[in-house]
Amino acid sequence: MRIISICPSNTELLAFLGAEKMLVGIDDFSDWPKEITHLPKLGPDLSIRMDELELLEPDLVLASLSVPGMEKNVEELKKRNIPHMILNPQSLYDIGQDLLAVGEACGVDALSAYAAYTSAINDIKSRSANVESHPSLYWEWWPKPIFTPGKINWLTEISNITGARNLFDDIDSANVQTDWPDILRRDPDYILLAWVGIMTDKVKPELVRKRPGYETMKAAGKIHIMEEELYCRPSPRLVEGAIKLGKILHPEQFNSMETPAFLKR
Repeated sequence: MRIISICPSNTELLAFLGAEKMLVGIDDFSDWPKEITHLPKLGPDLSIRMDELELLEPDLVLASLSVPGMEKNVEELKKRNIPHMILNPQSLYDIGQDLLAVGEACGVDALSAYAAYTSAINDIKSRSANVESHPSLYWEWWPKPIFTPGKINWLTEISNITGARNLFDDIDSANVQTDWPDILRRDPDYILLAWVGIMTDKVKPELVRKRPGYETMKAAGKIHIMEEELYCRPSPRLVEGAIKLGKILHPEQFNSMETPAFLKR
């Protein structure tokens, strides 16, 4: 098959299935695994150049509504009658189901990949089952205006399975726009910066340290820069992100856990 992926999480899903050799084109932000970086890049995930995509004659295009604004690409795929599959994962369970669905669509046996994925999640859960404290985590997705994940989001789940809780898990939404006074009032134990689309060397924790009242917070001195590619993309790589988070929060339970072999690419 000739497959095109137009967002990074779908590209990573294919790689996890061992189907990256079927790719003939990707979006500009797909960067894992390294074996796909030579492929034709068709533009940012929200502005795919459809004429170029169509010239590649794909048998299947993988789109994802987990990227806000992807609807425009989907409408264009429909208009041009280009075969496509739309994913919209919001949870670790959804990602597992997408593995099975994409495997079936591509003619790939996904059962072993699915088993490895779920086994790693179960290992993480078992390690955090008996932790004594469950710290609150403020995840910052964007600094101005401030956006953070709400209850319906994989980062709430990642927080839970590593023995913690998302500070905004009381808001029944995937994304929450809030302000600094609200975060001060909630007073998290940790501040985790995972700015969407921004690589770690461009994230500036000093912007948070300068906000009024920061020095009086429980999280003062506990700001961590979290890799965008391990926390902001709904792919199996979230497992690696969860393990790294576990080592920050509960090192006695997680320091002995290595990154699963299926993620070492």
